[in-house]
Amino acid sequence: MDSTNTPALVISGIDGLKERVGSHLGYSPWHVVSQEQVNLFADATGDHQWIHVDVEKAKAGPFGGPIAHGYLTLSLAPMLMSQIMRVEGISMGVNYGLNKLRFPSPVPVGSNLRLGAELVSLKEVKGGWESVVALTFEVEGSEKPSCVAEAVYRYYA
Repeated sequence: MDSTNTPALVISGIDGLKERVGSHLGYSPWHVVSQEQVNLFADATGDHQWIHVDVEKAKAGPFGGPIAHGYLTLSLAPMLMSQIMRVEGISMGVNYGLNKLRFPSPVPVGSNLRLGAELVSLKEVKGGWESVVALTFEVEGSEKPSCVAEAVYRYYA
């Protein structure tokens, strides 16, 4: 993270995480999902389905234009989480996996997307601590979230 990307919340170690269990951690700033970003994701994953990369065909499709890949939306979690919070006083944090993942509504290309996060749980595991964070990705102006997930992170001293 660079100095221009300071998170809104700085948590002091495991004790700070313990204090926040059950609380909403905040929202990231809005992020514009561009066609270039979608195309780069398609190139990286080999998923060039027309609803993502063929702008003209997608205009006549079910969403009225191209949409971001669901996994592109999810892949923005590390960047957007870093804008919400940072845990200090640990040697490292790692993504451990997901408990749940759904994509209830599309992310149209050109839309504003943000992430909201809630610390659901924190437990001690061998050598560290494991947290479960409820992630909710929202498209500005949409009633339904675009992605909901329970992300599992591990922290080590």
